[in-house]
Amino acid sequence: MAVKIRLKRMGAKKAPFYRVVVADSRSPRDGRFIETIGTYNPLTTPAEIKINEDSAIDWLNKGAIPTDTVKNLFSKAGIMEKFHNSKQGK
Repeated sequence: MAVKIRLKRMGAKKAPFYRVVVADSRSPRDGRFIETIGTYNPLTTPAEIKINEDSAIDWLNKGAIPTDTVKNLFSKAGIMEKFHNSKQGK
C-alpha cells in the first residue's frame, strides 16, 4: 500500500481551504484518508500553514511520500529540514 501525504480540498466554490491528510494513493482526492495532520489556507496574506510537526515527521519516517505541493509547504514550515537532519542522525 503506497501512502501519500496530500491536500484534501474543503471550503466553498472559489474559496478553497485545504487539509493536509495522509491517504492511500489509490483513494480519491477528497475521499477516504488515514489521518489529518494539518491545514493550509491560501487565501490569507501570507498563506496560513498549520501542520502537526510530530505527526508529519512520523509519517515521513514510516515511508509516506508527500506530493510536490505538500513538500513545498513542509519546506516553508521547516519540517523537511528537520526530517533530513533526523535521517542524517544530527
